[in-house]
Amino acid sequence: MEGVGGDSAAAAAAGPVNQWVHDVSRLFQYYLDKSTPYAMYRWIGTVVLFVIYAVRVYYVQGFYIVSYGLGIYLLNLLIGFLSPLVDPELEPSDGPLLPTKGSDEFKPFIRRLPEFKFWYSFTKAFCIAFVMTFFSMFDVPVFWPILLCYWIVLFVLTMRRQIAHMIKYKYIPFNIGKQKYDGKRMSSSSSNSRAD
Repeated sequence: MEGVGGDSAAAAAAGPVNQWVHDVSRLFQYYLDKSTPYAMYRWIGTVVLFVIYAVRVYYVQGFYIVSYGLGIYLLNLLIGFLSPLVDPELEPSDGPLLPTKGSDEFKPFIRRLPEFKFWYSFTKAFCIAFVMTFFSMFDVPVFWPILLCYWIVLFVLTMRRQIAHMIKYKYIPFNIGKQKYDGKRMSSSSSNSRAD
């Protein structure tokens, strides 16, 4: 009988904790959803986190292996951000593909990793790496210039391959703003046609 009563007491104690965790996660998701349209402000906040992390690593003079792992992870995220959802090289698909010839129908570029998820993972990685700098077990002594050189070589080779893929399949993963209608240009050409 006591075992049953003890289990119900533990369940009753866990109930408010579970409810609190659920409420906090819902509140966090609410504010995360509200931040979606404010891309510039989100990225400014991430840059501030990057500066705080860089100052922390510089001040402590350590945690280079954490920074290297962070750099590899961010490079992986960048590749996902720059890659199309359906890679024509790997997956033949019946769905929309990137146009390979000028006569092909226009298909919009759809990222494998959308901007919001890219930002969220990017920011979360900096937060986790920052927290790791407070635990000495992650401060593995390494000669950091070798790690930096290796990361730069890896970045250059990966970006060269990604740019070659962009050129081969003729896509640009960035849109420089929305196309806008210029009424003045259209009205001047239509007035010239009326005068003829």
